[in-house]
Amino acid sequence: MRPQVSSRATAIAICAALTLGTAGPAFAETSPASRTEATAESTAARAPLPNAAALLAQTKALGDMGGVLAPVTELLTDVLKADDGQLPAADAAALAAKIKAAIAAAKPPVPTPAAPGAAAVSPSAIRAAAPAAADLKADALATVEEAVAALLAAVTAGDPAGVVPQVTATLTSLVNLVVATVLGSGLPAPNLPGLPALPTLPVDPPVELPVDPPVTVPTS
Repeated sequence: MRPQVSSRATAIAICAALTLGTAGPAFAETSPASRTEATAESTAARAPLPNAAALLAQTKALGDMGGVLAPVTELLTDVLKADDGQLPAADAAALAAKIKAAIAAAKPPVPTPAAPGAAAVSPSAIRAAAPAAADLKADALATVEEAVAALLAAVTAGDPAGVVPQVTATLTSLVNLVVATVLGSGLPAPNLPGLPALPTLPVDPPVELPVDPPVTVPTS
């Protein structure tokens, strides 16, 4: 006599068959061949973009500029909103520390010292070999440092008359930094209609030394 199978057991068997049937393709997808293909696709997806290094350098240049602009403009804003343009010494010191850190982070890397036994290289030779863009940015950052130092002295000295000229000088130094970054960092040329054309480096014309007139020797 054949045993009778309950409807409950039949339902369980059908569910198991359906589950195994749908799991089969999933097991097949995790086969060694499939894993190899997935690894290859993942490696291809992580391949660097064309010119990624140059674009990253341009992006960093803008980020460094923004890192300097933010604390300096914060200082300018606080000064222009303060009574007689004077700040408490503690507030001025805190802003000075933020600006100093931002400028240090934005400065071009310093050339590493030569290895022991290598021929010594003079600082002038290092500067001559450095790109003009790096020199331009370093000069602009140095100008910002000088202007900020003079401004901080004015806003803590109790001399309101000396504040406005130093605010103007600091704003000018920031404009110099922006222009130096745009012209010297290989950034894309601006294309907004109506913008004036920007010069390219070097911006200064070559200096021509004066020629001394010939010396006439009197004859006896």
